[in-house]
Amino acid sequence: MTETSSNKRSIVEIKDITAGAGALGLLGYGMPGVLLGLANAGIIQAGSMILAMAIFMGGFAMFTAGLMEWKKGNTYGMAAYSSYGLFWFSYAALNLLPALGLAKDTGGAGAMASYLALWGLFTLILFIGSLKMSRALQVVLGTLALVFFLEAVGAATGTGMFTIVAGYIGVISGLAAIYTALAPILNDIYGKTVAPLG
Repeated sequence: MTETSSNKRSIVEIKDITAGAGALGLLGYGMPGVLLGLANAGIIQAGSMILAMAIFMGGFAMFTAGLMEWKKGNTYGMAAYSSYGLFWFSYAALNLLPALGLAKDTGGAGAMASYLALWGLFTLILFIGSLKMSRALQVVLGTLALVFFLEAVGAATGTGMFTIVAGYIGVISGLAAIYTALAPILNDIYGKTVAPLG
């Protein structure tokens, strides 16, 4: 509120005209997620391409989207995008630190299974929150939770089939995230719903 010269009070509303961070955040998961899913399914080779996408499109893009959501006062978006951005950074670190001789390998199936299961639990909670949101986002988070849990079982048991199935579901989840990111952009451009979110 501000005071005028005649001692009358007036209310000033500040309109937020900054762009939404949802598209960037969802693309930051979807694009590296598709590649990692393809690698886990055995369709492409895991390597520097996936690490580069994990660090830059996954880590930096999603963490930036989280900061943008923080500025907008969106706690859900801030927690989701920032956390998954840090997930991608941690995924890259798990692969790079031992290779650079800066840390020992994780060692033991239980450690990696715990890491993946914890991310699965986090995603499951976000999925429950998404039940009040679009069907498209529910598909993204529901399939992602399944991916984490399947990979955790695969890591715990040493059974590659769980990782392969998780890879195929990861591709579906990543493509769903890309769709969920781009649909609002197309709808905004055309001024009508051309890509429904449900």
